[in-house]
Amino acid sequence: MAKLGMGMMRLPLLDENDVTNIDYEQVNKMVDVFMDAGFNQFDTAYVYHEGIGEQAFKKAVVDRYPRDSFKISTKLPLFIITEESQLEPIFAEQLEHCGVDYIDYYMLHNVSGFTENAWKNVDLFSFIQKKKEEGFIKHIGLSTHGNAEFLEELLFDHPEIEFVLLQINYLDWEDEGIESRKCLEVATKYNKPVMIMEPYKGGFLADVPDEAEKLMKDYNPDRAVVSWAMRFVANLDNVCVVYTGASDLEQIESNIQEFKNADPLNDEEMELLNEVSEIINSNITVSCTKCRYCVDSCPEEIDIAKIFDLYNKHMMLGRDDWSQYGNAYLNYTKLPNVGIASDCMECDSCIEECPQQINIPEVLKDVVEAFETEGYGFTD
Repeated sequence: MAKLGMGMMRLPLLDENDVTNIDYEQVNKMVDVFMDAGFNQFDTAYVYHEGIGEQAFKKAVVDRYPRDSFKISTKLPLFIITEESQLEPIFAEQLEHCGVDYIDYYMLHNVSGFTENAWKNVDLFSFIQKKKEEGFIKHIGLSTHGNAEFLEELLFDHPEIEFVLLQINYLDWEDEGIESRKCLEVATKYNKPVMIMEPYKGGFLADVPDEAEKLMKDYNPDRAVVSWAMRFVANLDNVCVVYTGASDLEQIESNIQEFKNADPLNDEEMELLNEVSEIINSNITVSCTKCRYCVDSCPEEIDIAKIFDLYNKHMMLGRDDWSQYGNAYLNYTKLPNVGIASDCMECDSCIEECPQQINIPEVLKDVVEAFETEGYGFTD
């Protein structure tokens, strides 16, 4: 069975409109609960929380626990790499940000078509191999949202890679774009252990439509909805770690409880999840997981992840009139220095960054139609 890891992409905030304003008091409590439960592996990245994710890990973990009591994974930011001269300074900066002398699991971040200028034109693989030989990295790997064919080419060309981080959950298991099952099979074929990201698909699998929840509860009223997602990933073969993100103390406590109770799914339950997946897919308007990669690339500073979350919740109500989420969107538009949906220039930089392959400018037009109308209280 896999181990449970704590992903630090979506930490709790003191100001929900400022992802750099982290609630460290709550994060410390989350880390303590996680460690007290017998788990010790954390995941962060150079770009998380608009560039302070690694420092947040240092404050919450490194400054409060001995080095031999935890393991850390982080990632080389391929998004900003254009030449070899950048590699040493960025890596040194990451060691300083994390407050460690070595990194347990170091990855090339989001190896994809979007980042190919970095991994094709700069010898990143040799660089991380060199850092491993020097003792600054224990294990080298990569994260990718590419399909199975793309992953196979990578692993065939780079046998030095020791592990991969993949998006796997029951909703994406047979998805033709994400190909969770096929990607896991490719990694297994090449004997590369898999770390899992997005086991709850950005929260979608913790808050499913009523029809799907009824199926689950009719089958087993004592099981939480989220337990089905955890049981699915925790018992997959060739999985070493399941990273679950948590935005508050209650969520990390739930993750721990569900992981400890994650007995394997039987054939009947697997079939039920197929039905649940069909229901969810028919209800999800935008398959955004709130990774925020698009936000960092937007020249108009539109908080795309936040807007899509509000839009999804509004649409899940199954109504065309105003909702509390429309009101939340209106409040968002009143904040200083933020872009709104109608500010989109259709530059398409966000599309290149999106792991879920969402046509973001087109969806933003739908958001405008739903929320930015005079009848709903919006004035230009």
